Amino acid sequence: MSEKLVGLKEAISEHVRPGDSVVLGACLEPEVPFAAAHEIIRQNITGLNMIAPISDVSTDLLIGAGCCSDVTGAWVGNVSSGLGHNYRRSVEKGEPHRVTVHDHSNFSLGMALMAGAYGMPYAPMRSILGSDILKSNPQHVVAENPFSDCGENVVLIPPLRPDVAIIAVQRADRFGNNHHWGSKGLIFEAAMAAEKLILLADEIVEPDVISSDPSRVLVPGFITTAVCHVPAGIHPAPMTGRWQRDTGFFGEYHQASRTREGFLEWLDDWVLNVSDHDAYRTKLGQRLEDLKITGSALSAPANYAAE
Repeated sequence: MSEKLVGLKEAISEHVRPGDSVVLGACLEPEVPFAAAHEIIRQNITGLNMIAPISDVSTDLLIGAGCCSDVTGAWVGNVSSGLGHNYRRSVEKGEPHRVTVHDHSNFSLGMALMAGAYGMPYAPMRSILGSDILKSNPQHVVAENPFSDCGENVVLIPPLRPDVAIIAVQRADRFGNNHHWGSKGLIFEAAMAAEKLILLADEIVEPDVISSDPSRVLVPGFITTAVCHVPAGIHPAPMTGRWQRDTGFFGEYHQASRTREGFLEWLDDWVLNVSDHDAYRTKLGQRLEDLKITGSALSAPANYAAE
């Protein structure tokens, strides 16, 4: 098995291309790999279609920086504050340019990624019947359920197969095998559906640590394209067992991004004038240290013995 441990700059430069469809996070609010979003902006990778299962403000940030041309998802915003200001400006005013929105509900997006992960031609569902999502996204097709005897309709959701998924995990080995625990959201579906998978690991451990607990493996190493050691690469999002949510930071971003000028000042301060994620952590200083989870709520041990 070949080693896949590389730096974040190298992973983004080599595996994220202009025009790619990208899932960033997919664990809903926790474990959003903001460090990857920052690096995409620094490398000025444009034309991206962000497949956005929540992912907090990372997509709003990419829209404001001019990296995003399309959004496939239910919304773009700040979970604690509301709709993203860059997203609203883009759709309403074309600033810095107008993004194309491919409407989904949160559930239909999950079904689309599931269909992509399992090689399904489509996924049937009912919950968006009667909604305007069917008008705004003509890719969703209404069809009669062939197994119903009462003429029931279902919506056929086409699969999503992203070019790249970027996922944050608590720990991984140098071969890309990994452990994730806590709420998974859609990370398994996104990882399996994507052509390439980049992991941001909070910690790099020896392979025997991963093999000691196979039930916590998100995906095996042979699925992983690259693994990067990026401690606190999810800041300001939380990571189960590692980092608390920096709620104040989200609020500061939301306030600064109310105007285009305020957003550009924030972008210079926190992304463009910061050389890399190590420099970002240094800039945060004690603020980041205070977010470390120091308590313990350990799970019960599991016995994998064969005899």
